[in-house]
Amino acid sequence: MVDTTRLTRAVDHFADRLRAAPQSRLQRGAAAEALGLARELARRAQVLEGVEPRVMPDAGMFAAADQITVAVHDLALVLESEAEVDDAVRLVGDAQKQAGV
Repeated sequence: MVDTTRLTRAVDHFADRLRAAPQSRLQRGAAAEALGLARELARRAQVLEGVEPRVMPDAGMFAAADQITVAVHDLALVLESEAEVDDAVRLVGDAQKQAGV
């Protein structure tokens, strides 16, 4: 089993920043960026599990932090290599930069 601690910590940090962000920042795109990340993390987990990917629904801007947290924990359970972890950590970092939080 691969160590996914770096990945879950990166997402936990992003989620904490989203929860602390003002509503205006969420509306300006931070929540949309987080939802996009959550959808991609969920898609990757589903592909690795061998199931038909379903799109994570938009539960609203105040749920985005929880959505990325749930998605990353699902993904962390099925990752098989350090390269996959590295790729996911980069994805999280890029999304956080784009979100501006």
